[in-house]
Amino acid sequence: MTELSLPFLAAVIGTFIIAGLVKGVTGMGLPTVAMGVLGALISPVAAAGLLLVPSAVTNLWQLFTGPDFMALIRRLWPMMAMIVAGTVPGAFLLTAGSHLTVAALGFVLVAYALYSLFGKQPVIPSKAEKWLSPLIGLVTGVITGATGVFVIPAVPYLQALNLGRDDLVQALGLSFTVSTGALFAGLAWHGALDPGNLLLSSLAILPALLGMWAGQALRSRISPPAFRRGFLICLVLLGGELALRPWF
Repeated sequence: MTELSLPFLAAVIGTFIIAGLVKGVTGMGLPTVAMGVLGALISPVAAAGLLLVPSAVTNLWQLFTGPDFMALIRRLWPMMAMIVAGTVPGAFLLTAGSHLTVAALGFVLVAYALYSLFGKQPVIPSKAEKWLSPLIGLVTGVITGATGVFVIPAVPYLQALNLGRDDLVQALGLSFTVSTGALFAGLAWHGALDPGNLLLSSLAILPALLGMWAGQALRSRISPPAFRRGFLICLVLLGGELALRPWF
């Protein structure tokens, strides 16, 4: 189990409040923020264990508040199946404990943030979905298994499917829920699930939900695009530090 101390517990609580706040305002970002901040304090595999429970709870909330769950399942099941197929064996890379895992986490955070800030939004033709969805799922799964972050390339891909706003939010909830479950299975398969960390992860639900509630309340009072830009710029800085850390 990760060694507990008052400063560390305060850092975990603060991290999940901020991560929930970001998710409440933007609809995503909880595992990304949690992995980025906690990955700077503890090993990525320990950070991944801590984010499992609050990520699952908040993503299920997001998933089942959407308009048509079954229609999304029928459309996206090949992508979801391949996320699982890539994550479970790919978690070996996260559990191996290499210093390169920290660098990989940093690079993924930077890539996601820069794409979100400057990338042009593509549109995926419906006829390409049949072969592209499983490929995107597999790549997302491998990256999830290696870094604990499940936004690349799933989020840009889902945004490119021209879904309605509510459908997109629900599709993101579906992808994140499947990724969280697959990461749990992968860490368990490779013997990297610490019961103590899971208990601490369960205790992180409350600050995460508190942050989400605050973010949803704040969303009507601030500019979500401006908040999102600020969040992504911070993510570039945090990811850059993680990417460079093993080399200096």
